[in-house]
Amino acid sequence: MTHPNTHSTLRTMALVAGTGLLAMTVCAVVAIAFVFGKIIVPGNAMATVGNILAGETQFRMGIAALLAVAILDVLVAWALYVFFAPANKNLSLLAAWFRLVYAAMLGVALSGYTHVLRLLEAVRPGALGEATPLHADVMLSLRMFDDGWAMGLVFFGIHLLILGYLVFRCGYTPKVLGFALAIAGAAYVTDGFGRFLLPHHNLQLAAWVGWMEALWMVWLLYKGLAPPRMDKA
Repeated sequence: MTHPNTHSTLRTMALVAGTGLLAMTVCAVVAIAFVFGKIIVPGNAMATVGNILAGETQFRMGIAALLAVAILDVLVAWALYVFFAPANKNLSLLAAWFRLVYAAMLGVALSGYTHVLRLLEAVRPGALGEATPLHADVMLSLRMFDDGWAMGLVFFGIHLLILGYLVFRCGYTPKVLGFALAIAGAAYVTDGFGRFLLPHHNLQLAAWVGWMEALWMVWLLYKGLAPPRMDKA
């Protein structure tokens, strides 16, 4: 039987990880869907630059939200390491490292967005009436973020693959969640490599199966919030 202190630690770490995942989900949705999704117009540099100039505050808030995601990823990596260490400390550490590398790559990729602000800091709304080299530089910086994040998601996908194995083998988490995480991880890895190996094919498999991560988040929150007498996988 597992020592009561271990049960308590598992519940605490599950709650920390689940809360972190929930918070980063909110931050990511706000940044991607409600900020950058409305400001950045793919293939239209004029409209994109105009939107950034008109909504600079919102653009900065989007950057801050994604930076918060990177910080929360560090917290989640630590919590999941502690959560799975009793089952396999080495694999748990490896999974944490892959998530930490992903968080670092996301942080570095955000420099593409901050570079856009530097390019436009002396420009005022309405000052650019026609396409200029500045527009091209802005779109290039935005693309650098996309490419950097895509590379980072490959590391994130590998993290999910290892996590899926740990979930399946540890004995105190539902095995079906291990399969779900492994499928989601494989999708991220496939999308990442496909982006660079097959530039004319936009796979986007993660968009179809990425929701499986939400099941893991919900279970972690349940595990962390359940009364001690229900503290069983």
